[in-house]
Amino acid sequence: MNPSTLFASPSTPHRSVLYSPFLNPLPLRFTTHSKKLTLKRRLSRASINSSAEDQSAPSTSPPPPNNVFGGKRELTGIQPLVATLSPPIRLASSALILGAAIAAGYGLGSRFGKSQTAALGGAVVLGAAGGAAGYALNACAPDVATADLHNYVAGHSDPRAVKKEDIETIAKKYGVSKEDEAFNAELCDIYCQFVSSVLPPGGEELKGDEVDTIINFKKALGIDDPDAAAMHMEIGRRIFRQRLETGDRDAGIEERRAFQKLIYVSTLVFGEASSFLLPWKRVFKVTDSQVEIAIRDNAQRLYASKLKSVGRDIDAEQLVSLREAQRSYQISDELAMDLFRERTRRLVEENISAALSILKSRTRSVRTVTEVVKELDKILAFNSLLISLKNHPNADQFASGVGPVSLLGGEYEGDRKMDDLNLLYRAYVTDSLSNGRMEENKLAALNQLKNIFGLGKRQAEAITLDITSKVYRKRLAQAVTGGDLEMADSKAAFLQNLCDELHFDPQKASEIHEEIYRQKLEQCVADGELDENDVSALLRLRVMLCIPQQIVEAAHSDICGSLFEKAVKDAISAGVDGYDADVKKSVQKAAHGLRLTKELAMSIASKAVRKIFINYIKRARAAGSRTESAKELKKMIAFNTLVVTELLADIKGESSDTPSEEPVKEEEKPVVEQVEEQVEEDEEWESIQSLRKIRPGKELTAKMGKPGQTEITLKDDLPERDRTDLYKTYLLFCLTGEVRKIPFGAQITTKKDDSEFVLLNQLGGILGLSTKEIVEVHRSLAEQAFRQQAEVILADGQLTKARVEQLDQLQKQVGLPPQYAQKIIKSITTTKMAAAIETAVGQGRLTIKQIRELKEAGVELDNMISESLRENLFKKTVDDIFSSGTGEFTEEEVYEKIPSDLSINAEKAKSVVIELARTRLANSLVQAVSLLRQRNRQGVVSSLNDLLACDKAVPSKPLSWEVPEELADLYAIYLNSEPAPEKLSRVQYLLGIDDSTADALREMGDRTLSVGSEEEKFVF
Repeated sequence: MNPSTLFASPSTPHRSVLYSPFLNPLPLRFTTHSKKLTLKRRLSRASINSSAEDQSAPSTSPPPPNNVFGGKRELTGIQPLVATLSPPIRLASSALILGAAIAAGYGLGSRFGKSQTAALGGAVVLGAAGGAAGYALNACAPDVATADLHNYVAGHSDPRAVKKEDIETIAKKYGVSKEDEAFNAELCDIYCQFVSSVLPPGGEELKGDEVDTIINFKKALGIDDPDAAAMHMEIGRRIFRQRLETGDRDAGIEERRAFQKLIYVSTLVFGEASSFLLPWKRVFKVTDSQVEIAIRDNAQRLYASKLKSVGRDIDAEQLVSLREAQRSYQISDELAMDLFRERTRRLVEENISAALSILKSRTRSVRTVTEVVKELDKILAFNSLLISLKNHPNADQFASGVGPVSLLGGEYEGDRKMDDLNLLYRAYVTDSLSNGRMEENKLAALNQLKNIFGLGKRQAEAITLDITSKVYRKRLAQAVTGGDLEMADSKAAFLQNLCDELHFDPQKASEIHEEIYRQKLEQCVADGELDENDVSALLRLRVMLCIPQQIVEAAHSDICGSLFEKAVKDAISAGVDGYDADVKKSVQKAAHGLRLTKELAMSIASKAVRKIFINYIKRARAAGSRTESAKELKKMIAFNTLVVTELLADIKGESSDTPSEEPVKEEEKPVVEQVEEQVEEDEEWESIQSLRKIRPGKELTAKMGKPGQTEITLKDDLPERDRTDLYKTYLLFCLTGEVRKIPFGAQITTKKDDSEFVLLNQLGGILGLSTKEIVEVHRSLAEQAFRQQAEVILADGQLTKARVEQLDQLQKQVGLPPQYAQKIIKSITTTKMAAAIETAVGQGRLTIKQIRELKEAGVELDNMISESLRENLFKKTVDDIFSSGTGEFTEEEVYEKIPSDLSINAEKAKSVVIELARTRLANSLVQAVSLLRQRNRQGVVSSLNDLLACDKAVPSKPLSWEVPEELADLYAIYLNSEPAPEKLSRVQYLLGIDDSTADALREMGDRTLSVGSEEEKFVF
């Protein structure tokens, strides 16, 4: 069995028990085998006695029992005689016995032997016997001393009364010392029995005085630390043997706890020397961590038991005592801090539990809150005491953990208990405000209580605000009913003083005032209107509570506005046929009886009407055809004319037949006026027929009846594109007419008269379209029709006289202004031209000269030709310059003018030129030699000119060739072409012809070439 199981939960023993080192314990520090047997026998007896005493002695008895060492021992044989003799007398008696025995032997030998030899023999025999008797007399002295020591210790009712002087007297009496094996073995036996009796059983806790008791007893016995440590180790073996003998799980747990207590007490007894005097790890096969756990757990339990004496009246002296106990128990500051805070938390939890039991009692009375507050005051007093002790000048000498109380880690930490803590906090706040004011000391107490309970700032403020609001309402009601508030010179000062007494936020008080005013307003408008008495009462309340004007207006807007909104919705929901006299009367009563401003009433009505308009719009969008969509829009126009217009007239208190006298802002003028102004500014818009039709004449206006309102629109509810799409849908319906299906899958179109355009004008007003937006819709439709037919006419992009006449006729037929028609024609022709130009560039049929002519004609080539094609055209133009055979290259033309004409980057163009020049330079020489061999003299001259052009772009060094004579022939041919001197000189340089060779060739002329030609002809 692994001995470390003494620290673990007990379990069924393993087979390794047979090989445990406990079966062969380490030998004690004695020299003889007989002494070891004697000590083991005594330890066995002490173990049995100690076990019996542990079971019979009460664990709460502070002193060890008086029968720890057993009864007194009786002296036998000569031991009583030895006990009466002092060491000198005992030695003298031994010498006297020896002398008497020798004399007696000599006398007897002489008498009976009749010779000297017999006399000497008798003296020897009886002298040996006397010596043996004297030796026996002295030899039993240690046993007598041991018995006397045992009887001395066992004779004390309290073993702690044993004195070191008495032990030394006993040793001196019998002439023995502590180095005597028997005497030292008895001391160890007594010490072992005493330690076993002092250590409580496994189920009991240490009392705290065990270490001092053992140390004092060890000093009284005068036993050395190594011998005492061996006894501690032997007690550990005894505990382990008892564990093996019982084999019971519960008993095993007790034995494990007893072993842990032994380790802890032994460590404190021997101090720093315990690390080498107590080899727990080597003997019992336990780890260092298990030893540390045993020490820590026992120290923790011992300190916890010490903390039980801490109450709510703790003082500095008690804290100093706890600090000393902490040091003596060898407990760390962190652990001591946690234990102390746990103790203070449990004391507070006791008060909290008591307060909750009172608060939740079924037999609650008026005194319930008072009793709860008493318990909470105890907590606050205890917390204040701990804070003051923490700030004490000698706080560093106090126990660790002194400070404010916290419930963290305790019974009331979880969220489930937070509701209970909220109830207690609420009860304390209620009691603090019981006299109608909040004292400063109560504020500080509430802050401490919040910290103790661990309440959040918002949580505590919410509870305080709830209770304070109720108290504020109560005191405010008393001030109003009692007349104190009304008689006050300054209402604001009175209310501010009330907030100061309650420590109440004035902003929250203003919110309560607003709520009170709203409640009063709701009572006044319960009958659907406000009379003069209601207005006076509301004004009086507003003055007393100092309610700002904007708050009053907001309250009227919400409460009266909701009633008015209900009336408006009822009127609107009645529909086109249900807006009768009763509905008109209810709207007028709500609009004027609730004393709403015209702007507010119009805003509420606008919101309700726009919702109905949006519903019509949704149904129009969901329709399956343009005709169905137009029908839904037509219903919306009728609803606007018959219901909304009447509704606005009733709200304003005007007749729907009389026009409004209010000036209309420019942006709010009817669509017809906007169109008329636009037409007056620009007469060209007269050509759009559909736009002219939305301005009805007098006869049509009289036929259509009263116009619809345009104050409530969907301008801010729908984006501009959606509004213009809806307008365009109805415009197309007006232009095309209604399409109806007839049997056999056929369709017929029914044309509409100009009245539909009047409805279109009203639709524009409902949609909130401006004049510009309406004109844009009409113009876009005309442009669309004109473009579709013009693209067919101008399919090839050619504009002839006949086609111009055809387009003019189409423009008049569609009704599009001439400038827009010309713009479309130009767009079509430009697009066709761009395609043709791009094709020509791609095929290489367009030169830089033609490009310049097109630009002079106003053609925007940048938009017609892509940048990549323009770059290709530039590259082709430069390549043509390098292959023209003229030898001309102008930097201004190539680097500036041509890139500008083609709208390309000048730096990029220059890099293209350089790259082409380098490539063409070598190719020109190769081409010249090739033409020389073909006897093409004109081609040779052109190639050399191309070489010069490339050299002007990128100056080159003299060129090399495999056959120098061919270079001379090239120079000779170029010389005979009569070039400019500067060109001839540059060619000479590039071909590497020196001056002497050049002069010789100049003198010979072309004779060499002629002879060569004839020879070649002869060969062929």
